[in-house]
Amino acid sequence: MQNEPIDFATPRKPTLRFMLSHPVHILSMGFGSGLAPFMPGTFGTLFGWGVFALLAPYLSTTAWLIVVVLGFIVGVYATGFTARRLGVADPGSAVWDEVVAIWLVLALVAPQDWRGQLGSFLAFRFFDMVKPPPVRYFDRHVKGGFGIMIDDIVAALMSLLLIALWRTILG
Repeated sequence: MQNEPIDFATPRKPTLRFMLSHPVHILSMGFGSGLAPFMPGTFGTLFGWGVFALLAPYLSTTAWLIVVVLGFIVGVYATGFTARRLGVADPGSAVWDEVVAIWLVLALVAPQDWRGQLGSFLAFRFFDMVKPPPVRYFDRHVKGGFGIMIDDIVAALMSLLLIALWRTILG
């Protein structure tokens, strides 16, 4: 099932009805945040930030890293499944990759106030949208659910590097 080919000849539109047709779509589409009419990746990242803000008081950094690893593993399957059903290699509406990636960024730069979290959000969105190397390499060359997920993890790692440099320079 995971290796079934994508039918690019008949792509489907990501609608609420489509999302509700299977629980895996609900997850991969960020519980509806991926259905935003514009910039679904940004809305998915905002959803991830909101979930982080709600759960952060209850989870340690180690627990967050476990959540990220599990979210990544589940996301490889879920986003790949949704991509195949939509007939699109990397559908913009499948935003679970952004959710997991922003959790990684926020977990590793915590604790922060809202301004620090906003800076982390902006850094991640920059790397995810612009896709500078090496993010672009993974986006273009790694396919399937793993490819959908991994380029956002690389964008998260680039964001963390930028934040570390920022903190080092500004003390």
